[in-house]
Amino acid sequence: MKMKGFAMLGIGKTGWIEKDVPACGPLDAIVKPLAVSPCTSDIHTVWEGAIGERTDMILGHEAVGEIVEVGKLVKDLKVGDRVIVPAITPDWGSLEAQAGYSMHSGGMLAGWKFSNFKDGVFGEYFHVNEADANLAILPDSLDPAAAVMLSDMVPTGFHGVELADVQFGDSVCVIGIGPVGLMSVAGAALRGASHLYAVGSRPNCVQAAKEYGATDVINYKDGDIVEQIMEKTRGKGVDRVIVAGGDNDTFIQAVQMVKPGGVIGNVNYLGSGDYVRIPRVEWGCGMGHKTIAGGLMPGGRRRMEKLASLMETGRLDTSKLLTHRFQGFEHLEEALLLMKDKPRDLIKPVVVM
Repeated sequence: MKMKGFAMLGIGKTGWIEKDVPACGPLDAIVKPLAVSPCTSDIHTVWEGAIGERTDMILGHEAVGEIVEVGKLVKDLKVGDRVIVPAITPDWGSLEAQAGYSMHSGGMLAGWKFSNFKDGVFGEYFHVNEADANLAILPDSLDPAAAVMLSDMVPTGFHGVELADVQFGDSVCVIGIGPVGLMSVAGAALRGASHLYAVGSRPNCVQAAKEYGATDVINYKDGDIVEQIMEKTRGKGVDRVIVAGGDNDTFIQAVQMVKPGGVIGNVNYLGSGDYVRIPRVEWGCGMGHKTIAGGLMPGGRRRMEKLASLMETGRLDTSKLLTHRFQGFEHLEEALLLMKDKPRDLIKPVVVM
């Protein structure tokens, strides 16, 4: 049986293609999407060639869907279940998973399968490996469009908070307040940050950052962000920095603004360039105890269930991220190009089937 999908045809090229519906292994599931969302990572992949050439690969890694087939060894899921699909779907029996780094199962970043080396979720159907371990039931009370943010935006933004090891009372700066950065702001607030600085300029993102808990907004258009942070902290800097936007040189600013003993957590996908520069003096000539941690979000069912419970209990409202809502599979290309062009009123587009 054939299906349609919106694909990367090659670097800089996208389009609709037809492929066979994927086969279901004994531990796996086949899912049809109920709602999907394009990601800036898709833009890096297609238009920057960030992970190299890909040919006729269906894009997308953010979805909630409905199971249409399960393998004979799947225990906890059945046809008709509505599920949250994490962007990262590890191989849970791998040595890397046993070591605590499931997102790198099979090699660095290899837990990220969709639209990396496997067809993604922008098809009429898609395959999920190890369904019991990687899919979570979508609670009836959650809007599928808002729940799509649980696939990637929430867990990635929250992982930045985890990597930066935010503690009660910490001063925190979040650099970049697109959808991931906004979830870092929300996560840092939930983790107990005190002074919470959000770096960004787009009015709707600024407003959302304040609603998610930012105490101060740093607009890079008003001057150097390090100088602004140092002025607000009386020259001390911040305890934690979360990098959720910018480029390779953003690490210079992060190192400059974090205190000795502080931690920088990076969840920004660096799509181009060969090196990241670290300022020698501000890094304490290599001895400043300024830690830089960068990581791909964890995937898996348990994380999806825990994050969904935050939405169920009203602790987290992802609907603030949804600025553009489309109805119908045919709008996938339009939604993806919005993420490429990033109009000022955009935070995140969602396509509901």
